[in-house]
Amino acid sequence: MKVASVSEIRQIEASADRSLLSYAQMMRNAGAEASAFLRGRASISEASRLLFLIGKGNNGGDGLVMALELARAAPCQISLYLLAPRDADDPHFEAAAQAGFAIFTATEDESFRALERLLGEADILVDALFGIGMRLPLREDAAALMRRAAIALRSRASRFASDQSSGGPPFVLALDCPSGVDCDAGQAAPEAIAADATITFIAAKLGFYLFPAAAYLGELVLTTIGIPANFSPLHSLASEVLDGSLARALLPARPMNSHKGTFGKAMIVAGSANYIGAASLAGEAACRSGAGLVTVATIQGLVDSVAAHLREATWLPLPEDAGGIGQAASDALLASLPGYRALLIGCGLGTRPGTSLFLRRLLASDQLPPLILDADALNLLSKTPKWHESLPADAIITPHIGEMARLTGLSSQAINAERWDLARRCAKAWNVVLLLKGAHTLIAAPDGRTSVIPIATDALATAGTGDVLAGLLAGLRAQGMAAYDCARLGAFIHARAGQIASDAVGSSRSVIAGDVLASLGAAFRSIEAD
Repeated sequence: MKVASVSEIRQIEASADRSLLSYAQMMRNAGAEASAFLRGRASISEASRLLFLIGKGNNGGDGLVMALELARAAPCQISLYLLAPRDADDPHFEAAAQAGFAIFTATEDESFRALERLLGEADILVDALFGIGMRLPLREDAAALMRRAAIALRSRASRFASDQSSGGPPFVLALDCPSGVDCDAGQAAPEAIAADATITFIAAKLGFYLFPAAAYLGELVLTTIGIPANFSPLHSLASEVLDGSLARALLPARPMNSHKGTFGKAMIVAGSANYIGAASLAGEAACRSGAGLVTVATIQGLVDSVAAHLREATWLPLPEDAGGIGQAASDALLASLPGYRALLIGCGLGTRPGTSLFLRRLLASDQLPPLILDADALNLLSKTPKWHESLPADAIITPHIGEMARLTGLSSQAINAERWDLARRCAKAWNVVLLLKGAHTLIAAPDGRTSVIPIATDALATAGTGDVLAGLLAGLRAQGMAAYDCARLGAFIHARAGQIASDAVGSSRSVIAGDVLASLGAAFRSIEAD
């Protein structure tokens, strides 16, 4: 699934209209494919009552075509509620009137009484008020209609919660996007209509993976409305959703005649007196990634306390300075690095002056293996002007929002407001693969390629899960994966493991990093089975 801005979608549509299929045909395809999806998703009979909210633009036209297709394919009771009168020469509206649909218009519905009655009876609500071109704030006529619809839907849900014989709220299907959602910025009007499912056309939209808009989508389904995946303007989009099938294609091969050298060696530089668990979590995650050998480089005190727990790793004790890795450790580490195919630095390092000097001296070397920088390595770097100039090519950095704020000097609010553009710009400016963590993690490469992880779970919002991700990335990188593919596959596996851990524990509230770590095997298995 490709991801596009509104302007990119408009360009694809215009190009398709010139050379492939007309706007009118695209609208017919959108309505027909939405009809087919709904028939497969919901049980529709002659007694089913469907209400279509119809806007003034093309999204409303999609809704009219869908209603006509449904009436032909699955006889049912269809009502249309129009935000405003459609043009008299609109062929789809004329056909809808001739089909005998019950038609209502907001401008003629005093106090929205008809709307409330229709919403009180509907089994299915199709939201075709606004498409991807909508911008906030809503006009007052639209806001008033949607406000009243939201009140009616909540009232029906409340009645059902207290009396299940009253009939539950309708199944809500949004065409292209839920009305009230800004498909670029990811903002949502207070009156936005939350969908149970959204069938979107041509490509997913940037705003679908930003909050609060993401909370309104429900199940997201893509239809290309007749535009083939290899159509150049669509195929050339640089952003995509990483799904299970693509993740499976990225998995490193596991030949039967392999040995530990086949799958590479990863070095994990992690831990300090204050953050003992980080070295263990990152080290075990690297082991469970499929890497052939993992070495954890840390201070002697941590080796003594953690090595018995993590039996599979080898250990490299490093000189200590005030409970952290000291600056003299760079020489010992550099001497041990030949033969390693990945180097992770940062988990639980702390930000002591000696550790900062260690990191600077280490990054001054031109003999480093492929590099992953996480957590305190990023915090230390952020204190140095032009910090990115010290990184080797193809480095992966993994900031969360707070770390990204320190690296860029921007506020968290500013980062969230331009998440997609900022990730792309920074990946290019810094010449790194940027893994921007959060709900719907983004991965951006210096050449403009961007992937989004279509999983958001609060199970990962707990200390230590970032260490698990970083160790996983180091292990995958050691197996010879390219930096961008490593980052996006690792982020997908990590998110899937969070979901699995939540199911296993029984509640996302109770998930800890060790549960995510323990779920990595099941996450790999689920991807291999996709």
